[in-house]
Amino acid sequence: MNTAESIQDFYGRVALKNPGSPERSGIGHFNVFSRESCALITPYSRRDYYKISLIIGTGTLHYADKWIRIDRPALLFSNPVIPYSWEAGSESQQGWFCLFTEAFIFPGERQESLQDSPLFRIGGSPVFFPDEEQLAVLADMYRKMMREMASDYVHKYSVLRHYLHLVIHEAMRMSPAGSFEKHTNASSRITTLFLELLERQFPVDTPQTALKLRTAQDFARHLSVHVNHLNRAVRETTGKTTTEHIAARIVREAGALLRHTDWNVSEIAYSLGFEYPAYFTHFFRKNTGMTPGEVRAALV
Repeated sequence: MNTAESIQDFYGRVALKNPGSPERSGIGHFNVFSRESCALITPYSRRDYYKISLIIGTGTLHYADKWIRIDRPALLFSNPVIPYSWEAGSESQQGWFCLFTEAFIFPGERQESLQDSPLFRIGGSPVFFPDEEQLAVLADMYRKMMREMASDYVHKYSVLRHYLHLVIHEAMRMSPAGSFEKHTNASSRITTLFLELLERQFPVDTPQTALKLRTAQDFARHLSVHVNHLNRAVRETTGKTTTEHIAARIVREAGALLRHTDWNVSEIAYSLGFEYPAYFTHFFRKNTGMTPGEVRAALV
């Protein structure tokens, strides 16, 4: 099950009337919007697309164990690898944002990656506070992107790609914000995010799609924290290990699938992320004292 918000999910979540025409952009996808269409609170999650927002309004950006207060115009670079959430601090939210895929900004056979960019790389600072002159330049670029997006010019996506590169280069002239704060109870917050991410994978809907997050390392990677930090936080907050929580939730789902579906044991094993049915049977018996077959037989 995909835990990252796709571009299609985004359009459904914000219910935009103009989702754009990605098939006309050549390679990849691009679109640009006014921030007036944004929700005041966005869910903590990963996205499978890149996003650059010119925020004019106040609010707070939350990451797994840190946050930053946005109290003046800001330029935010959102990386698909790093989950975050946004809580608006004012009713008035202005500015613009564009979303795009890596294939759009690097078309063709080029081997470059935005993950190598100082603006998007893990561990970098994704927030910049432009001065008045820089803000005017950026706002003008976004207005031009909005105007171009609404045009019928046959080469408009090439123009939009050019504007996108200009926004990135303008940001590289700036100094990133360095005022991220740690959450007062980081362990509790990380644990909450872990449990939400764990629960979000269920229920399993089809035997054709395998569970993606099954280990502490998987969850740590998606939360952008070190696995040891995640393990300490979860144990400190709940008294149980990360692995115990994952195992318990998989066992509960396995029991539901055995009782309420006609999937065979092999299909259930695959859907829960086990490479071989024998591994699933051993795991299930270790945690319940029964085999999957015995559970099925008891229902007859």
